[in-house]
Amino acid sequence: MPIIRFEGWQTPGKEPGTLTHRLTTHAVGAEAITSGISHFAPGASVPLHFHNCEEQVTVVQGAATAIIDGVEQPVATFDTTYVPAGTPHCFRNDGTEPFVMLFVYPSPYVERHFPESGTMDWHGKPPEGSGTGTT
Repeated sequence: MPIIRFEGWQTPGKEPGTLTHRLTTHAVGAEAITSGISHFAPGASVPLHFHNCEEQVTVVQGAATAIIDGVEQPVATFDTTYVPAGTPHCFRNDGTEPFVMLFVYPSPYVERHFPESGTMDWHGKPPEGSGTGTT
């Protein structure tokens, strides 16, 4: 069984003020799960998006605002959200301290669709015929 070691926040996230660390992915042999942790500096956020699969997010440090299907709610350490596939959502650090979350998807391939721009990115196991993905 692999142990995924946290070696510090070394990977910039896709949005300004964020860092990410992948945990369980297809790269370590996972066939049905993708997980990781993300760090949000004060003021950092991710744009409104939705996924091709459901998602669980657990706050492991700090507090933020979760916007899920148009409803804004505060979340704090150990609060957990469940976001059904296709549901628009985002997280925003409105505070003065870092916000860290654990994210879990029941899929080795995760799409992230952005309704505002009409764009999509993805991470995890490459889809059939695509070449490589972003892990």
